[in-house]
Amino acid sequence: MSLSLDPEIAEALALMADATAGATAGTARPEVGDIEGRRAFWEPIIGAASNAQPMPADVTMTDHTVTAADGAQITVRWYVKDGATPGSAVVFFHGGGYIFGHIDLFDGPVARYVAASGVPMLSVEYRRAPEFPFPTPLEDAYAALRWLHDRAPELGVDRDRIAVMGDSAGGGVAAALAILTRERGGPKIAHQILIMPMLDDRPTTPDPHIEPYALWSYDDSRTAWPALLGEAAGGPGVPPTAAPARLEDATGLPPAYIEVGQLDVFRDEDLAYAAKLSRAGVPVEFHLHPGAPHEFDSIAFKADVAQRATADRVRVLTSL
Repeated sequence: MSLSLDPEIAEALALMADATAGATAGTARPEVGDIEGRRAFWEPIIGAASNAQPMPADVTMTDHTVTAADGAQITVRWYVKDGATPGSAVVFFHGGGYIFGHIDLFDGPVARYVAASGVPMLSVEYRRAPEFPFPTPLEDAYAALRWLHDRAPELGVDRDRIAVMGDSAGGGVAAALAILTRERGGPKIAHQILIMPMLDDRPTTPDPHIEPYALWSYDDSRTAWPALLGEAAGGPGVPPTAAPARLEDATGLPPAYIEVGQLDVFRDEDLAYAAKLSRAGVPVEFHLHPGAPHEFDSIAFKADVAQRATADRVRVLTSL
């Protein structure tokens, strides 16, 4: 028996196609290397998926400015549930293959995590490739983490209970940041929550079981990694802070929660990364969701598999 799409996800995909038909009219699936085409194709889809869910009324958002390593000013957005007890916090990195997406598009998902868990989050407007290739996105992430550590007392945050979290490319940023902070001796990260993370820049032979259902496709990855890494992508000299799958020694990394869909092009690299962390003695909780493609939780948020995934994430957040 071959792999198949979860029926509830299939139904949601059909509804999403109808809902975004106007926004993406005349926009064909972009060719390999077409950055602007992917921005035009994907951002309306992400926006429609986010807007389909209600925005919590009990979460307050406040923007701040962080100075990055090169002196640039980047925006971070602090989300707090009204009346929540101070304690842990999460630095969140949005998805988008390093080439599209911004914090406004992900206001809904972040606010819903905060409302459900009571844990405040700092969402980071890290700069995108190819305009700002590696290491700029990672250095922006590091600057945001340092900013939260420095201001932890005034924000009611325990420095020992700060986690990092991200989905897709944002999951890759979170994983890379955990490696970077180990190399630099801090700031401390209590947990890494990696949602369908994008981890490996090396060419992948397309899996015929996945290709028919791939929302984020192999061609998307073939476009995104060179945008981030240039000609180095796929070569021998890529560091694990750029592509965490390159990591050889995972000793001392923070505990990890990792999940991916069985129909996600990142499935194999995420399985391998979870095993690598486990072999190094890092506590790992791993979930492989049957019948689920990339970003299944946004597109089919009412599906049972998405509800289970969201409940698991909230459980981990509340345990920080």
